[in-house]
Amino acid sequence: MTNPPSQRFSNPGQLAASPPGNFQRVFSFGWLSHASSPERSSLIAGALGWMLDAMDVMLYSIVLTYLIREIAMDTRTAGLLNSLTLVASGIGGLLFGVIADRVGRTRALMGSILVYALASAACGLTHTIPQLATCRFVLGLGMGGEWTAAAALIAETWRAEHRGKALGLMQSAYAIGEAIAAIIVLLVYPHFGWRPVFFIGVLPALLVFWIQRRVPEPELWKQRAARKDRVPLRRLLEGGVLRNGILATTMNGCSMFAYWGLFTWIPGYLSLPPWQGGRGLSLAKTTTFYLVLCFGKWLGYSTFGFFSDAFGRRKPYFLYLLIAAALVPIYGMTRNEFWLLALGPFVAFFGTGYFSGYAAMASELFPGEIRAAAMGFSYNIGRGFSALAPFAIGALALKFGIGPAFFLQAAAFLAAAMLALALPETKGQILD
Repeated sequence: MTNPPSQRFSNPGQLAASPPGNFQRVFSFGWLSHASSPERSSLIAGALGWMLDAMDVMLYSIVLTYLIREIAMDTRTAGLLNSLTLVASGIGGLLFGVIADRVGRTRALMGSILVYALASAACGLTHTIPQLATCRFVLGLGMGGEWTAAAALIAETWRAEHRGKALGLMQSAYAIGEAIAAIIVLLVYPHFGWRPVFFIGVLPALLVFWIQRRVPEPELWKQRAARKDRVPLRRLLEGGVLRNGILATTMNGCSMFAYWGLFTWIPGYLSLPPWQGGRGLSLAKTTTFYLVLCFGKWLGYSTFGFFSDAFGRRKPYFLYLLIAAALVPIYGMTRNEFWLLALGPFVAFFGTGYFSGYAAMASELFPGEIRAAAMGFSYNIGRGFSALAPFAIGALALKFGIGPAFFLQAAAFLAAAMLALALPETKGQILD
């Protein structure tokens, strides 16, 4: 049985000796060319699964303006449906985390992808709000499970000195998926309506066939499976594991609350008419602004992994969250189109990039026997709490408008930044 995190860091020999270097050294991509075949395939599988997860999740947010009009929803109900998806993601993360610890990372990954892909396509067959809510709930189960299985797969396959960068690249695929969703809506909705938009969401199911053939289980998981280790989940309640778990989950809950409240409503903030609290941009402008914002997300996600491997997990995490807390109120009060376009990538860069560090941090905080379950629990309980955010923004928007409602998200970013400083530094931790 492994020691709790507070004890595991006491041996300096466990920490990789990789002091910060110059810019070229920090952002070198040589590590990718020297990756082993299992490392490459795990990264590709996790990144594609997460990218297509983002695509399916964001299709709803991007067509939200038109759903509000076509099936007679108000902003409160629209936010509630997204909140329902996030609640389900918390359940799915824990469920698939347990499955991943029991039957394997790749099997759990394949199952989660099938769940969210089929549920997304089913959204296009709905005719009532309860039917749509049911499909979004099921989609959330797969959404939460995909991150849990993919993050554990990559964390246990990659070497410690490159783990942060690999998980950062996986996380950066989310922004690409969101951009793909925006392009799909732009190309499909004007000609065919919103139902075919959701039908396209079934395509990720094809990825499962490739994963089954090409992605092996991590050797760490195989060794535990061979020993038939069955550690009870009450291990989460032990000493340092409990303390760090509570801190990480609370921090993640605050940052998730900020993220989902903000980025669920940014498409509506840009496209809804001013009398509904938006900025009244056309579909073409909204898509353009959103694609530029997605580029900022991708850059934030992908660069954070390099920073975390060079300078540690905590300090970059804190700085990203603190800067996001400062930028979000400015963005929410901006009316000029130029400044909405110019500020968007910076809000996205700092308001999302820190997520790349959470997978590395969480994988290094928890012992191997319960790693996937603990990561799934911590990440997705936080996401379950964040389910309040889309509903809260939708409710506040009825009274104050969407932009002023974003001040709530700025406060959540600030709280998460303070909590990040209380966590131990885990950079370079050798996984058990």
